[in-house]
Amino acid sequence: MQQNLQEQANYINENFTKSTLNFSVQNDNLIFYVEKLFITDFLTFLRDDQNLSFKTLLDVFGADMLGLREPRFEVIYNLLSYKLNNRITIKVALNDGEEVDSVSSVFSSAGWFEREVFDMYGIKFSNHPDLRRILTDYDFEGYPMRKDFPLTGYKEVRYDESQQKVIYEDVKLMQEFRNFDFEMPWAGAKKVIQNN
Repeated sequence: MQQNLQEQANYINENFTKSTLNFSVQNDNLIFYVEKLFITDFLTFLRDDQNLSFKTLLDVFGADMLGLREPRFEVIYNLLSYKLNNRITIKVALNDGEEVDSVSSVFSSAGWFEREVFDMYGIKFSNHPDLRRILTDYDFEGYPMRKDFPLTGYKEVRYDESQQKVIYEDVKLMQEFRNFDFEMPWAGAKKVIQNN
């Protein structure tokens, strides 16, 4: 399997001439790292090349690498080739605030996936036909899958009987819940035994 993936990687590098591509093989999966400028051209090449035929877009998702490396974000595309009977992963690295081109013109199913990435991570896709929130409410603040998003969120939602409607209120936490014990659970808490 490893040699077959290596041969595919060499073929892709030889035939996609618009950019130099880095790749790796991890856990029997071929991963390509592509610059954001070439993502639509690269996915079109993978789809249309007769020897590859990656015709199915399985997923598009984001990853937040805050504190691990720069650039902070990755947009990850998983494709499937029935002809080769294998998958390929394509990763695009982005800094906070950078946009990447939508690939919905290459794979129509990407539109929904990209909306989810936008909603969860705040990554914008230029030339997307309808880039708006898909999982959270339209007035939702922030992006819940970012590592710097507070666990409590910013607003709480509840139904108010007196007003007969759903209302939004700022999250109010008591001060005692804002101080966290960062001790490792296996280290144990420092106990003080008092003798009476």
